[in-house]
Amino acid sequence: MIRTRNQLMHKILGVCLLFTISATVCAQGAAEKPADPDTKATAGGPDTAANVDDSFVIGAGDVLAINVWKEPEISHAVPVRSDGKVSLPLVGELQAAGQTPRQLQAALKDKLQTFISDPDVTVIVQEVRSQRFNILGQVVKPGSYLLTNTTTVLDAIALAGGFRDFAKKKSIYVLRAKADGSQTRIPFNYNSVIKGDNPTQNIRLEPRDTLVIP
Repeated sequence: MIRTRNQLMHKILGVCLLFTISATVCAQGAAEKPADPDTKATAGGPDTAANVDDSFVIGAGDVLAINVWKEPEISHAVPVRSDGKVSLPLVGELQAAGQTPRQLQAALKDKLQTFISDPDVTVIVQEVRSQRFNILGQVVKPGSYLLTNTTTVLDAIALAGGFRDFAKKKSIYVLRAKADGSQTRIPFNYNSVIKGDNPTQNIRLEPRDTLVIP
């Protein structure tokens, strides 16, 4: 009786071992299976949120990374010229300024369809150089500066080298253009802000803002 039970247990263990080995071999085969070279990676494709910004408008001076799938001769990083255009092989000159990356993608795809069957185009703004702000008045280095998404009034003052001796720190203001062409005046009291009394005045600057230091 004991011998029969032991024989049965050995058979069960043998079946389990065989099953485990088979499952391991199958898993290794699946892991080692090469990817289909014609399969496109989902990440970084032309329609991902990281690559397409529907709110950003391309301007002169911006650097665009233009990629055409499987066409390295056409894929380039190109600057937007002062006339707002870019130049690419096959396409020639194309207006880029005033368009969003998605709109430029569509325009490039339309142009390339004459030469390439169903071209897959990606446009990424590699460097933003078109968005600037101005700072005028009693600062060490007044002028025009590149704007980032996080530039505040305090950042702008620091970029301009700080105040001159007779700057009126309580009477600073930002001139901001409205859609109708008019301007609004946004006050900034430096002394109040650095004391922590009115931190909301340290706003983020927008393209074409002018910071005035009386």
